[in-house]
This record gives sequence, structure tokens and C-alpha cells, in this order.
Amino acid sequence: MNTGVVNNSTAMSGAENIKETEKKNKVSGRTVGNPKLSEKASKYYEQLKAKFGNMEFVLVSKDMKEQAEANAAKYATSSKTVVLIDEEKIERMAEDEKYRSQYEGIISSAAAQLNQIKSGLSESNGVTSYGIKINDNGTASYFAVIDKSLAAQKERIEKKAEKKAEEKKADKKKADNEEKEERLQKLKDKRTEAAGTDEVTVTASSVEELLKKINNVYYEALSDNVMTEQEKQVGQHFDMNV
Repeated sequence: MNTGVVNNSTAMSGAENIKETEKKNKVSGRTVGNPKLSEKASKYYEQLKAKFGNMEFVLVSKDMKEQAEANAAKYATSSKTVVLIDEEKIERMAEDEKYRSQYEGIISSAAAQLNQIKSGLSESNGVTSYGIKINDNGTASYFAVIDKSLAAQKERIEKKAEKKAEEKKADKKKADNEEKEERLQKLKDKRTEAAGTDEVTVTASSVEELLKKINNVYYEALSDNVMTEQEKQVGQHFDMNV
């Protein structure tokens, strides 16, 4: 009888090991660490990425979650909002419909709020990329990468243009053209001055907090400039109601 019990336990252990082995599948796309997904979770993950095609997902292994959060800027991209999500959540989302609905809703809501920030902020704030991190407690946190050198450069260009406009009131058209040329040059410089950037990453638990931190960094970059009341309102006009 005892032998039968042992054999049964061994069989159960073997089944569990097979189940674990099934999770050792490669994952497509960007990753942090060495995340593994079951076949079902892999299929769901592809569906999730397709559903939110305007975002870039980065799958994080469970042992690298803290490191991914600490180095969020490393995974950011200027073309799409990045979503950091770990393998354990994807596995559960693939199995649990209620959990899946909850977390897809979190991603959708977070993306919508970030889009409001993007549309409300002026380019002069120097933000180069945005991201979302999906947390274990059913919430999302946010991050933004800001290039302080771009913000300061933009302000210097605008101040210079304003000065020229004042000095050349008789030839306003010429001053406007010069300003446009300088703006175009700034865009070119952005691509060639990567080595001289001064990037700062800010993180927040809400979009309101993120906006405040973005503006704080922006104003810090312009600390040597005298700002008008109108300039202080940059990025403050948007509706947070979703």
C-alpha cells in the first residue's frame, strides 16, 4: 500500500514538472530578464499586443520587476508609450477572465490619461517618452523621460526670436521666418546631440502627479530665465475627465 502512495505522489510531482516545463517558451518582442510563458499565455500575450497596437509592451520576468522599475527610462521609446508588465500577470490574465478584464481596463485607462497629458503639454517641456508600469495591486504607475537640455534650448530659441521680433518690428515677416528656421534647426540638433542630453526620469502614481513633476523639471531647466505668467501656464490646460 505504501508503495502505491509513493508512486501516486511521484506521478503528481511528474505532472507538475511537465506543467512547469510547458512554460519554458520563448517570448516575442522586448523583454527584461528571461521571462517564460505557457503556450496559452503566449497566444494571449500576442492578442494583447495586437489589441493595444499603439503601445509597446515590454515583458518582465518575475525576478527583474524591481530592476525594470528602477531603470524604466532604459526601455522607453519616443515612438510609442511603453507598458512594463510581468510574466506572472500575463499568465493569470490568460487563465482568469475577470482578472484579464480588470487589467486590460487598467492599461486602457492609463493610456487614455497619458494621451491627455501628451496633447496638453507643449513640446517645449522636453519630454521625449512616456511609459506605464502595471503594478501588483491593481493600479498603474507612470513615468516620463525628460531631456532638460532640449527644454532649455527651446526656451533660448523662443527668447531669441522674441528679441528679434522686438528689434525688427518694421520687418516682422523676416523675424518670423528666422524663428521658424531656428525651430527647424533645433529639431535637427536633437538627432545629432544625443551625447549632450541631460535626461531625467520622473515617476508618479497618478497622471496629475506626473504632470506636476514634468513641469517642475521643466521650470528647473529654465531657472536661469525670467518666466512670464503666460509661460508658467504651459502644459496646464487639459481636461482630466475621461
